[in-house]
Amino acid sequence: MLLKKIKSEGLAHLSYIIGSKGSAVVIDPRRDCEIYLNIAKENKLTITHILETHRNEDYVTGSMELHSLTNARILHGTFDFRYGEIIVDGQEIDIGSITIRAISTPGHTLESMCYAVIDREMGSEVVAVFTGDTLFVGGVGRTDLYGNNKLDEMSAMQYDSLFNNLMPLGDGVIILPAHGAGSACGSNIADREDSTIGIERRQNLFLQVSGKDEFITLKRDEVLEKPHYFEKMEDINLNGQPILGHLPITPPIPVHDVQSHRHHLTIVDIRSPSSYAAAHVTGSLSIPLEILSHYGGWIIPYDCPILLVVDSPDQLDSAVRALIRTGYDDIYGYMDGGIEEWFKATLPSSSFPIISASSLDIENKDLFFLDIRMDKEWKSFRTEMAHHIFVGHIVNRINEIPVDLNIVILCSTGTRGSLAASILEKYGRKPINLLGGMTAWSNAGFPTISNNL
Repeated sequence: MLLKKIKSEGLAHLSYIIGSKGSAVVIDPRRDCEIYLNIAKENKLTITHILETHRNEDYVTGSMELHSLTNARILHGTFDFRYGEIIVDGQEIDIGSITIRAISTPGHTLESMCYAVIDREMGSEVVAVFTGDTLFVGGVGRTDLYGNNKLDEMSAMQYDSLFNNLMPLGDGVIILPAHGAGSACGSNIADREDSTIGIERRQNLFLQVSGKDEFITLKRDEVLEKPHYFEKMEDINLNGQPILGHLPITPPIPVHDVQSHRHHLTIVDIRSPSSYAAAHVTGSLSIPLEILSHYGGWIIPYDCPILLVVDSPDQLDSAVRALIRTGYDDIYGYMDGGIEEWFKATLPSSSFPIISASSLDIENKDLFFLDIRMDKEWKSFRTEMAHHIFVGHIVNRINEIPVDLNIVILCSTGTRGSLAASILEKYGRKPINLLGGMTAWSNAGFPTISNNL
């Protein structure tokens, strides 16, 4: 039996390929799916089935893309999908010496499915289970996707799915979740990605409850952001994902062409925060490459071609993959020669200050401190000197931020602060990005408060 996990950084998405005796199944494929074909080829396998655990809301599923390349059958739970086939609870698929059994596990979504794995060469017991967004290492899937008025109902379903359908599989069963730490699809997800039902039974906070009511209370108390791009992903993954055929080609665009078209483009600068602060195309967005997957969907519009500003063309492959995974297919190209060529052409540029905590005068009345971290981060550790607006909400709450003061941005380390600064600058504010963020703030001895959550 072959079992391989494929991790897509940024979104913390985990997909899998499992195969035996010439055949293979892919579970929750990503859109740039050549990796599955390469693994199958290396191991002399033919991909015959594609299994979806649910209609994903945080990335564009690669099922249609992989189907176009393999003609593999796409199977998913019962919902109003416009593609694929329905698989029902208890239905089995034989792949070589492996049997995969579908388990209905509603809660995260109504159609959520898990898939138990039986290695018939070793016996009839379940040895592993693909748990999708139902069960993570350290956490469980969010249950608020249908709105707060449905949260209790969905949480009750998830409790039943966990305790009636997954826990009885046995403590030795390996769990294979669809996400790791950093995903927006659940809370309390551990950094490690390997576990068993038995370990989760003993260590997972959501499995320590005395009953369904306590579980529902825990779910009510979760603090999770719901990016607005989730609705876009849900629609794409319901109706069938557009087939790319290959990664979008990103040609070099001369700077004068960028200038001519820039009001019809979304210019995304993926360079480091310090490079962006020093000089950037006026009106561009700073989304450093390491956060592009996670935060691009919060900020980048879907109705406008994207122009990338990079340090090196070597960054393009990672950037394009990050963008297409969240449905950004219209990539105009990248700025040829980067910011240096833009300068040489004397085209409009901007900059803003960055500051270290050691240079910061927190008593300066001309400063307005803005904490742009997520609610959970802010509640657990913060300074009362700062106004809190999550970076993804700045545009909708821009009127809370003064025009006449210098805005000192606090995040964890300064990376998301660069994104916030670029948004503030577009709206006529005067940003200053604090290098090191709240970590540096605390290390400088500035006042903080902490909560034990």
